[in-house]
Amino acid sequence: MKSFFKYVLANIVAFVILVAIFIGGFIFFAIMGAFMDSSGSVKKNSILTLDLKTKIIESPSDEQFSIFDFKQEGKTITSLDLQKSIINAKTDNNIKGISLELDDFSAGNTQLESIRQALVDFKKSGKFVYAYGNNVSQAAYYIGSVADQFYLNPTGGIELKGLSAEVAFFKDFADKYGINIQVIRHGKFKAAVEPFMLNKISPENEEQLFTLLNDVWSRNSSQIAQSRKINPAEFKTITDSLYSFIPENNIKYKLADKLIQKSEYDNILRQKIGIKKEDKLSKISFPKYLGTIDPDSEDDKVAVLYASGEINSGKGTNGIYSETFIKEIKKVKEDKKVKAVVLRINSPGGSANASDEILFELEQLKKEKPLVVSFGDYAASGGYYIAMAADKIYSEPNTITGSIGVFGLMTYYKDIANKNGIRSDVVQTNSNSNMYSALQGPTSGTLNMMQKSVEGTYKRFVHFVMTNRKKSFEQIDAIGGGRVWSGTRAKELGLVDELGGINQAIADAAKRAKLSKYSLKTYPAKSNPFEEMFGSLDEEEISEKMLKSKLGESNYKIFQQLTDTKLQNGVMMRMPYILEVK
Repeated sequence: MKSFFKYVLANIVAFVILVAIFIGGFIFFAIMGAFMDSSGSVKKNSILTLDLKTKIIESPSDEQFSIFDFKQEGKTITSLDLQKSIINAKTDNNIKGISLELDDFSAGNTQLESIRQALVDFKKSGKFVYAYGNNVSQAAYYIGSVADQFYLNPTGGIELKGLSAEVAFFKDFADKYGINIQVIRHGKFKAAVEPFMLNKISPENEEQLFTLLNDVWSRNSSQIAQSRKINPAEFKTITDSLYSFIPENNIKYKLADKLIQKSEYDNILRQKIGIKKEDKLSKISFPKYLGTIDPDSEDDKVAVLYASGEINSGKGTNGIYSETFIKEIKKVKEDKKVKAVVLRINSPGGSANASDEILFELEQLKKEKPLVVSFGDYAASGGYYIAMAADKIYSEPNTITGSIGVFGLMTYYKDIANKNGIRSDVVQTNSNSNMYSALQGPTSGTLNMMQKSVEGTYKRFVHFVMTNRKKSFEQIDAIGGGRVWSGTRAKELGLVDELGGINQAIADAAKRAKLSKYSLKTYPAKSNPFEEMFGSLDEEEISEKMLKSKLGESNYKIFQQLTDTKLQNGVMMRMPYILEVK
């Protein structure tokens, strides 16, 4: 028996040692890989290459490392750093051109716009931009259409189809299975709760989505058609008829220049930079190229404070958590080298209470330093609310913004419980002691209180917008009510000051601080790989990854919308739709 226990103990010890060696080795090589990728120099006749191994993110904190992500290839780069790389490459004699290899490429709407404009500017140097793809997404083609030459695989296609937004409705499902959903809202356009109270899209929601989609698509499609020298009416026919999914049609309708294999494309690049077919083609990725650019060293700083994700109360890193984010605001305020601040917002909103806490701290920051706001893909509801501390607001034309509205949601299970022989009785000291119960639902007093809370929060929301935008209650209420707008419409309505990207906002902030020379400093800083790896070992991430794997990304989003407990976390300033160019 003793030998048996010795044998078991020895095996346990051996297993622990092997795990420790594996993790230690993994960390060592990950760190070494990071150092190797971020250093070095650029060879002569190099081509700056954007390919599927490069993931474009909004902020440094969006890079979520996990031990479950072994399949991930390549590196991440922020949209701002990618633009910086393109600007630097414009005058770098070692960079002869840019190659866009567009399979599996993805980025947000406003990231696409900024990158495309940077490429247009790069072409003014006289250097080339070429593109190649097998099966090219609509978002990727929006970028690739700016190229001097666009090449497609002989069996490839382009996903050119226009934009759509699909809204899933759960009311009939809830009624069928006895799930009770109580909705409290202000604003006829506050569509976040429609899936739980209607079984089809409301005219108001259909109107706002139609307007929004057409604003975004009319801009994107006109830019593509102009770059490819296609008549707008003909481009509409091409899109409506799905011609681009057939390889030969892309040549016929001038969407692509030639159907060739990838090795043939590489030979074209060799010919373009003047080297022989047998010579090795020197390509450098954007993340690696960024590592060769000398960092800014000026003492005076402009801080770029990223507010990316849903807004929640408490502490956390996967989104905007009030306690965590307020600490970052205070760091910026206390840093004597920071002379001005750009708040980059990319958020559909969330908790009203958390949004209010953040807005207050941003107002304190503005008292000491210029504060300019730059909108990313979303600055809606709570995301728009926290921008009301700004000296000036810049929005991208395709930013989804506004959604000035408030709602509350309560789910309970009285009907399904009763159908299955479950009921409850309540003993209480006061009329509304049992404000809410999963079996009884909310009391009438609770509903009355919640409605007043929603109305009060809406008035507070409008008050801050009135103050910042210098408009009356009636003017803001007329364009509020939960309605979302494109950045272009938001500028027309006075909800933002200027159309422009983050670089324009940075230049404005520096000017307000009277800085002729400055460097950038980002907040929050990039996460520590050790914290990221071990911090990700939690039940929520494991279950999320398992469900995504089994259900698929699109189905998981529907499941998440139906089961999201954050929707039931008090009064919300939140936008419901994640609109993607795809």
